[in-house]
Amino acid sequence: MTQHEIAKALEVWALQNLLDFSILLGILAGGLAIAQGYYRAMEKHLTLRVSIEVWRVFTVLMVDVLLVAVVVVGYLVLNPDIMADIKIAIPFNPAATILFAVALVLRLFHGGHEVGSKNYFRSLCAMFAANVVNIVGFTFVAEAPSGEYLALHPSDFWDFIKTHLRSNADPHGLELSQITFYVCFPILMAAFVWGFVAALRQLRATKGE
Repeated sequence: MTQHEIAKALEVWALQNLLDFSILLGILAGGLAIAQGYYRAMEKHLTLRVSIEVWRVFTVLMVDVLLVAVVVVGYLVLNPDIMADIKIAIPFNPAATILFAVALVLRLFHGGHEVGSKNYFRSLCAMFAANVVNIVGFTFVAEAPSGEYLALHPSDFWDFIKTHLRSNADPHGLELSQITFYVCFPILMAAFVWGFVAALRQLRATKGE
């Protein structure tokens, strides 16, 4: 192998693992966001008011940090070049990125941190839907049975999945990945703009106070 081929292989390996790891982070973020009963139970073991406040901030901040990481990775891999290099479950992973971005905007700029509020439940639903979509994509598309297995156990279903719903499958996956990019990228950008506008409104309201 040439130096260029080795560098390309390392790039593909790193991006693939980064995407797979972000799926786990999304599941963790959803789990932490919904485990409010556990947090309240843990607070009973904290005696100092300061430690309780730190605990509450930590449990909120952790979800936000994980969501930011998931959305950034989702944006990173949502481009035609990377989609052609690594196996991305399409349209599953890009759709999940959009849902995570919606959840993040709701939490950061629309009162989604307030447990019991409408936007808190909306953000939870967005994270749950995103995780379901990611899990289905990862299990049935990205990690579909290998070619060696299908050679011994032929399946039209799995053959279709592997040749049509993986972004790096040639030619059907490449065609679908382009369509997915044209649809999902503008929606993701719209979510970013929505968050930016909401942030500006918050800043203006704070300045007015």
